[in-house]
Amino acid sequence: MAQSIGFYGAAETVTGSRHLLTIGSKKVLVDCGLFQGNKHLRERNWEEFPLPPHELDAVVITHAHADHIGLLPRLVAQGFRGPIYATPATIELCRISLPDSGRIQEEDAHFANKHKLTQHRPALPLYTEKDAYESLKYFKSVHYGNPHELPGGASFTFSPAGHILGSAFAMITFKDSGNILMSGDLGRYNTPIIKDPTVMESADYLVIESTYGDRIHSHEDPLAKIEEVLRTVFETGGTLVIPSFAIGRTQELLYYFRVLQNEGRMPRIPIYIDSPMAVSVTRVYADSPEDIDDEMRESVQDGRSELEPAGINFVRDRETSKALNSRKGPMVIISGSGMANGGRVTHHLMHRMPDPSTIVLFTGYQAEGTLGRRLLDGAPVVRIHGQEVDVRAKIERVNALSAHADQSEMMRWLSYFKTPPKRTFIVHGEPDAQAALQAKIEKELGWSTVIPQQAEEFDLIY
Repeated sequence: MAQSIGFYGAAETVTGSRHLLTIGSKKVLVDCGLFQGNKHLRERNWEEFPLPPHELDAVVITHAHADHIGLLPRLVAQGFRGPIYATPATIELCRISLPDSGRIQEEDAHFANKHKLTQHRPALPLYTEKDAYESLKYFKSVHYGNPHELPGGASFTFSPAGHILGSAFAMITFKDSGNILMSGDLGRYNTPIIKDPTVMESADYLVIESTYGDRIHSHEDPLAKIEEVLRTVFETGGTLVIPSFAIGRTQELLYYFRVLQNEGRMPRIPIYIDSPMAVSVTRVYADSPEDIDDEMRESVQDGRSELEPAGINFVRDRETSKALNSRKGPMVIISGSGMANGGRVTHHLMHRMPDPSTIVLFTGYQAEGTLGRRLLDGAPVVRIHGQEVDVRAKIERVNALSAHADQSEMMRWLSYFKTPPKRTFIVHGEPDAQAALQAKIEKELGWSTVIPQQAEEFDLIY
């Protein structure tokens, strides 16, 4: 039986993960994510899928970040009716994030039309909140370690990836012979809340991400950095704005706030979580025992909440969110999106960045073309919702909080393989990062690697 893989996203770029497996006459898509970043990438979200959605037989999802799940509602709206397999925690996160995404896209389209900020008349959302709810009907839960059948006689097994809650490696095994390991996004070792990445010892073919393939994460103490910026805004009466991913990063920040409070290192300062999705996601953690580490599980069993520091305020409605813009500091606002390329945080940045007492703290990867990347690169003026905004705020970053493995952690994970894959496909990274990881793997491990181009296909030969 012939097998092949085609790369229709996250090929020589970081976002838009979408990998198409052909298994005999059957088609299985691994991940279905949004392209994020510059306009050229975002326009890919409007392109046709690599094959008509009704011809797809199944979808396998590695985790619930938007660049891996964000186009699922559009796929269903255009005719897909097969199963969407994911871990239980991933499904719970999708129930929160996909309708939220549809609602935000509708709101952004309405805003663009109202203020005539688009060349297209009218501006349209990629999909609606209703489309997102419809897509949830097709999700099927698969627990870690439980083999599950796929069309074409193949099967797959999920293993914890240590990236975010519910994240998984998907080992796909073909009926006749051979397998391919889809890494999704590879997590880090010794991070709080969730388990470390699973040790994998072999795969005939491997697809691995490379977001940080050309760098090593800082060894700075994140607690010290967070403490420093908190004390600064407290003393100046300013505002700390943190663009944060609602899934994973926000919960990690809340955990660190609680640690600082427990150690008497954090001033009394109100914390606003201005993201309905983040509010709901935080509550999923207590209901996901197979994902969280021993320390977190013990705190849940003891009735302690490590993710709800003192002074926390959860903001759900838009009016309360808008009211924050007239509130004086000191205070902390954590709001999505993590790359500042959409969502409520853009409105907070519009209002707060002209004020020198504002600190904007980035805690994760900022892709090329995003507002977050422009701010980190030192842009003195940026455009938000069609308006020029002076950047007088102090722009900071915490370098040690990424949920992605760095080059050394990726090499550590690969070092556990007892036999090399026939070929390792390097995806989900910018070109320099991919090239650096490729050189490292070939030099130190001697493996055969390839960096796929967009829409490139490869036969899987056994």
